[in-house]
Amino acid sequence: MKKLNILYWITTGIFSAMMLFSGIMYFVNPDMAQTFDHLGFPDYFRIELGIAKIAGVILLLIPTAKRLKEWVYAGFTINMISAAIAHASTGDPFSAILTPIALFGVLAVSYVSRYKLNQVN
Repeated sequence: MKKLNILYWITTGIFSAMMLFSGIMYFVNPDMAQTFDHLGFPDYFRIELGIAKIAGVILLLIPTAKRLKEWVYAGFTINMISAAIAHASTGDPFSAILTPIALFGVLAVSYVSRYKLNQVN
């Protein structure tokens, strides 16, 4: 159980750090606005997604209702899959497609380990 707890916090921490970083970058990095334009998204979506990512990270890390955490995991799952599809549909390099897929893998490990920890408790 201790290993499972460590696995949960490592994967959750890595994923949360990446989402917090990208959420903040949506507001401060002009290149992000260009990327959203390249992907065909309106600029307001960048702002919405930045807010959603930061809020999601907070909800992922604080103790909260199980159902709410499930929605946070679902939202991040949709975000990662949609990012991979958006990059693939615009002909971006494979690395741009692989990054959200890899982050989805980290998120999946976090979710499964959290689920198993809740089964034990």
